[in-house]
Amino acid sequence: MQYSSALLETLIAELTRLPGLGRKSAQRIAFHLLRSPEADSQRLASAIVELKANVRDCSICGNVTETDPCALCADSRRDATVICVVEQPMDVLALERTGEFHGRYHVLKGALSPVDGIGPDQLRLKELLDRVRGNGVAEVIVATNPTAQGEATALYIARLLQSEPAVKVTRIARGVPMGSDLEFSDQITLARALTGRKEL
Repeated sequence: MQYSSALLETLIAELTRLPGLGRKSAQRIAFHLLRSPEADSQRLASAIVELKANVRDCSICGNVTETDPCALCADSRRDATVICVVEQPMDVLALERTGEFHGRYHVLKGALSPVDGIGPDQLRLKELLDRVRGNGVAEVIVATNPTAQGEATALYIARLLQSEPAVKVTRIARGVPMGSDLEFSDQITLARALTGRKEL
């Protein structure tokens, strides 16, 4: 027996597919949208459509952008000799909030996880190697998440870059708690993790 609108149930079902949203949260959002002025719903729908139509990956670093290259890659004030490797674009935002890093980024779009079918070929590791080779890169900071997958990815990158003796490979310090994601870390913890990085 259906107790509410089929359209409302469809929206709730779609919202529960978003990360971190259970059924109760999805219901609250759906009822909020139902009660909101039509213009609010139109703006939200338009923002989603515009996002999907205009945001893409930077061809250099893999971060999300509306322009190619992205603003960070195009900024001549940033240090091109240092590349910070992260798993996801959200990690770039987290590190940028610290104000401590002034180099370039490389977004892998994931971490090694054989159980989930994610191997080296599914990550942007070849692109990283291409960026490092012959481009004057002096240091690669590995800032993958402190999880089993992130640690495995960090070790893989260190081995991958052994063929580039001029490049120092470092890992962010353990200021970030094990098992958490960079996007949930506070600015001070991330800043300390960056300044306290060590060689792999």
